[in-house]
Amino acid sequence: MTGIAFTCGLDAALAVIGGKWKPLILFHLAHGTRRYGELRRAVGSVSDKMLIQQLKELQADGIVDRLDFKEIPPKVEYSLTAFGRTLAKALAPLCVWGTEHMSAVETLMSRRQISEEEDAA
Repeated sequence: MTGIAFTCGLDAALAVIGGKWKPLILFHLAHGTRRYGELRRAVGSVSDKMLIQQLKELQADGIVDRLDFKEIPPKVEYSLTAFGRTLAKALAPLCVWGTEHMSAVETLMSRRQISEEEDAA
């Protein structure tokens, strides 16, 4: 069996939270247990397929717990494991940075979009 060797701690963290939706899922679950529909609305424009895939990966990695109440209609709740809470806590400073620099990042993203549109033309 071949082991995975990370080059640094950031490399290891990104292996778990890589992708657009996982950090947002962690952010919302850090505020408490959520049912699937609540989580989907909170995360935003994610598709059902992508959200389910990301939740399955986070569950497989031991970050998220899934509780199926075995009811009809289906009732499923998602929450962070103890391990997941440590990861959410590590992401908190990144959330603070994003909040403090939100307008600058919005400006940067607008510039990037304009540049990409010009390149495509």
